[in-house]
Amino acid sequence: NDEREQTLNQILVEMDGFDTSVNVIVIAATNRPDILDPALLRPGRFDRRVTVDNPDVKGRTEILDVHAKGKPLEESADLSDIAKQTPGFTGADLANLINEGALLAARKNQTKITADNLTEAIDRVSMGPAKKNKVISEKDRKLTAYHEAGHGLVSHFVPGGRPVAKISIVSRGHAGGFTRWEQEDQSYYSRDELEAQITTAMGGRSAEVMKCGDITTGATNDFEQATTIARQMIMRYGMSDRLTHRSFGRKQEVIFLGREMSEERNYSLKTEQVIDSEIDRLLKNGENKANEILNTHEDILDSVANFLLKHETLDRDQFRDVVEGKIPIMKKVDENDKSTAPSEGETLTNTKLQNKKSGPKPQATS
Repeated sequence: NDEREQTLNQILVEMDGFDTSVNVIVIAATNRPDILDPALLRPGRFDRRVTVDNPDVKGRTEILDVHAKGKPLEESADLSDIAKQTPGFTGADLANLINEGALLAARKNQTKITADNLTEAIDRVSMGPAKKNKVISEKDRKLTAYHEAGHGLVSHFVPGGRPVAKISIVSRGHAGGFTRWEQEDQSYYSRDELEAQITTAMGGRSAEVMKCGDITTGATNDFEQATTIARQMIMRYGMSDRLTHRSFGRKQEVIFLGREMSEERNYSLKTEQVIDSEIDRLLKNGENKANEILNTHEDILDSVANFLLKHETLDRDQFRDVVEGKIPIMKKVDENDKSTAPSEGETLTNTKLQNKKSGPKPQATS
């Protein structure tokens, strides 16, 4: 529009008016370089471009060190471990994380910031504060516990899966619960890793159907994530044996709005049918793998879910101990009996229980 053109022309005039004998450097920053006018990027103008990515794990550790200076940290609060749990965090996010951890410690009248404070701060920064006063029925708590336990268990056992960092059924933001994974900074993902993410996403619904006998709306976001990954694998990454190694569909953007408006269909109707078939295959395979894992480890699924029903959160070490049988087995929760305490001397085994509670088995979902 006219106003935009006037602004652009004015900045170009100002830059062209600098005396070439005076050392003047003009620096600008943007998070949308794709919508800049080409006239700005010509030689003699903004012709040097430096891409500043989010900090890697080393950078995050150093940023956390800077913001933690002058704050009383407990010796057990390992900032390098916190850095490993925060891939994708910006410098501002990390500063906010340290401040949130300090506030949490102050609210509890602690003299030092603990590792638990910082872990809780990660959840607050990424998902918002916990809704502790939200009234949730026992039926929904049980469904959420099995849903999140399904994600965690599938991710643990599927080849290429990510280690579990934390599972919680405490409501935050729009989520009734969440599972957070340990994740290294990666530039590339293998086919096995992407398929493992699809299988993990399917684990929530599979656990719901297996243990609660009904299909709910709780897996909406899981299906969106799984479908997006599957579509990218087929249409962008060339990970289909049935299609040639090419990219399908070209994004078309409206430059002034700065957002994607449509996708050019540069493939035939027959190819579109193959693409849909391949996406369905990946999703179905992921669902089948999730069902198989949960059927094989149903006893551990019960133990993880009932631990969550009693304690609401399960950290990395606790999850590992439950899976490895180091934590006493948690009794299955009866909706009429809220007691989830383990029996004295009863321990978890990684073999399937002989007398399983009868119930509907996992089934295909559309």
